Amino acid sequence: MVKEGAGTPRNRRGAHKVVPSSDQDGTGAERATGEVPCPSNGTVEVEHIISTKLQLKKKAEHLKADLMRQFDTQVNELMDSLIEESASLGSTHVSTVFQCLSDKEKSKLRHTQPSQAQSKQFVIRRSLLDDLFEVNHIRTIYHMFIALLILFIFSTLVVDFIDEGRLVLEFDLLVYAFGQFPLVVVTWMCMFLSSLVVPYVLLGVWASVYPTSNYRALWTALAGSLLLLYQGLCLGFLPTYVVLKNGLPPASCFILILEQVRLMMKTHSFIRENVPRVRSLEPNKTSSVAVPQFTQYIYFLFAPTLIYRDNYPRNPCIRWGYVATKFSQVLGSLFYAYYIFVRLCIPQFRIISMQLFDLRAMVLCVFNSILPGVLVLFLAFFAFLHCWLNAFAEMLRFGDRMFYKDWWNSTSFANYYRTWNVVVHDWLYYYVYRDFLWMTQKRFRAAAMLVVFTVSAVVHEYVLAICFGFFYPVLFCIFMCFGMVFNFVLHDRRKGPIWNVIMWTSLFLGQGVLICLYSQEWYARRYCSIEEPSFIDLLKPRSWTCHPETNTAVDPPAAK
Repeated sequence: MVKEGAGTPRNRRGAHKVVPSSDQDGTGAERATGEVPCPSNGTVEVEHIISTKLQLKKKAEHLKADLMRQFDTQVNELMDSLIEESASLGSTHVSTVFQCLSDKEKSKLRHTQPSQAQSKQFVIRRSLLDDLFEVNHIRTIYHMFIALLILFIFSTLVVDFIDEGRLVLEFDLLVYAFGQFPLVVVTWMCMFLSSLVVPYVLLGVWASVYPTSNYRALWTALAGSLLLLYQGLCLGFLPTYVVLKNGLPPASCFILILEQVRLMMKTHSFIRENVPRVRSLEPNKTSSVAVPQFTQYIYFLFAPTLIYRDNYPRNPCIRWGYVATKFSQVLGSLFYAYYIFVRLCIPQFRIISMQLFDLRAMVLCVFNSILPGVLVLFLAFFAFLHCWLNAFAEMLRFGDRMFYKDWWNSTSFANYYRTWNVVVHDWLYYYVYRDFLWMTQKRFRAAAMLVVFTVSAVVHEYVLAICFGFFYPVLFCIFMCFGMVFNFVLHDRRKGPIWNVIMWTSLFLGQGVLICLYSQEWYARRYCSIEEPSFIDLLKPRSWTCHPETNTAVDPPAAK
């Protein structure tokens, strides 16, 4: 056997020289030993090697996908466990705050409001994009948007140089949009100072009288009436009056009106979270335990959240370089939006506004508006929900940076509404949806969802109507009609990539409709202006009947 084994290699080397085509035993031996069959010219079969490599590559891709799924599952489980652990720690902290309360008072507090364990839990966590931008593949998308901005700038400079014969570096539209800015600052200071003083003083006075008073219902009604009067006059009427009286341009209007809505939501949350504490006190107990400190209220007014807590998780230090980067990105997004309107919107709508707005013009307008609408959507999300809120969170060492979730992966509009703007969603969920269910003893969940949609749609339409200077309820109809339908049709049970494609297609088309119709109405209100409009003229869309070619009005600054 030793001689036989020693002679085998020599026989094989000899067999490499001539391989008979009819040697079946030799072929079987080659298959048994795992050697690759060779053709008569001595070269390896190329097809066999290529097929083997493709099979190995396919196995590697499947293995990579399995590993990524396992890693994602483990990370999600880890994050869920951390959140649950932090929530349990937070509950122990809450119990120390109410340690002076008796069992009867604690029972009364539990029946007065939803339990603390079911309320919003704040934990230290980063924003999702901050984590994703550490991946080179994701950061490349950010670089692509920067490259597109550079092309917009060069395109604008080249077109201006061809048309004017010189480089035009003016920002007429930007200067117009932020006009009368000193008036905006003064009005905002009045709004903020009133929000800083009035709700806190009202809560303190009511809390000092309520435990010892024999007329608790009367004092509560009086304090509530004063609070509603303040919100209606100082926060509701004053900014709107300043905007309409002085004819502020759109960007200045958005600053005041959005701050108006934010401060009203903040004061409601502050009162809503502290009133149950005072009501749970014994008749002769002091209210100093239930009323928070003034510094805690000041911090809440600046904190990037609409849910009040006495204390939030805080980061140990401030990264000023991070703050500067976020504010520079906000400024870059502002100029990005400027060039989008200059290159993609104004030339298109100046031409369309000169034509009769029929069905053909509307279809062309909508599809031409999809690209700028989507870019504006991305910029609004990135500039405000990521950069602006993260900059303020960093300056305040605010730990919970979950201002949004992965809304881009949504396969249903129900999930998109929950993940697009977590800050506003939390306020609507805890103070509209859950409070409505609590008042109705959880009997009308569909009605509670309808109330949430109605409140959101009314506020959005109010902001657009005041800032644009006309009532054109396109967004309200989209919210209440298509939004409600998609919320029930494209629900959370819809899974798979096709539903994500449907969600993105609907979102893109909706952005095109908004940009098209509101821009058309904006130009129609200026080309076909009415000196003394009636109430019906203010409500009727003017773009449906406007014929600019018969009007001799001069182009407004925003139309040039």
